[in-house]
Amino acid sequence: MYKVSYDGSNQKVLWQEMWRHEFLEALRHDPVVIVPTGSVEQHGPHCPVDVDISGPFYMAVRAAQAVTDFPVIVAPPVWSGFTHYNMGFPGTINLRIETYLNLVADVCRSIHANGFKRIVVINGHGGNDAPNRVVMNQISEENIFIVAFSWWSAVREEMVRLGEADGGGVGHGGEWETSVQLHLRPHLIDRSRMVVDTHPNPFSPELRHFAGFSERRRDSSKVTGTHGDPFAASAEKGEKIVHAVVQKLVQMVREYHAQPVRDYRAFGTHCP
Repeated sequence: MYKVSYDGSNQKVLWQEMWRHEFLEALRHDPVVIVPTGSVEQHGPHCPVDVDISGPFYMAVRAAQAVTDFPVIVAPPVWSGFTHYNMGFPGTINLRIETYLNLVADVCRSIHANGFKRIVVINGHGGNDAPNRVVMNQISEENIFIVAFSWWSAVREEMVRLGEADGGGVGHGGEWETSVQLHLRPHLIDRSRMVVDTHPNPFSPELRHFAGFSERRRDSSKVTGTHGDPFAASAEKGEKIVHAVVQKLVQMVREYHAQPVRDYRAFGTHCP
């Protein structure tokens, strides 16, 4: 996979396709590395199980291809996630939280050890959102500064504006994840198996916006594994949302590229 590069030639954007001399050349131009994280898990009866990693991967690649004046490299995706609550349905592969935290931290440590100091982690699985921020805070003490966010958090306003059923919530195999897949890979959506369902919260309405509740999705969502309304999904909505995420990601890597490399001890939080 290639793009027109910062030096006028064809330049690869996938880490795993690069030669050693291409890494060395990239390091001369204040590169940014994007790490997609996600999960392989059930997504209702109508979606493939790789929804959560395919979305951020495609978004990262499109953003990397859009930047031609400095290197933006997409690392191999971290496809496995923290998702025990989806294990009630076949197809889900779960990592223990300790395993996931160590995996993401070690991936970022390795990228940093190769000389790449600007790392963006774009996530597509709700169960990874908080853990990714834990890793972000953990490895900053090691002088490794990363940006970590989930794609839907970057486009919540767009989701509210365009939404017909699920509003600004990403759900699970509902309006937004199904829309993204209809845009990226429509052949993998089985419309004949779509169902509408919710993930109930046992607390009263005035508490639900801050009182989270996690249990096995098979037990809590009427045995469908869906959270949201996929019938409200469309390829057009998916295209708009993916485009909006890519725009935000391009803006992020450009601003990150322009910043100086951080030094943890320079902030005075460590004893000399």
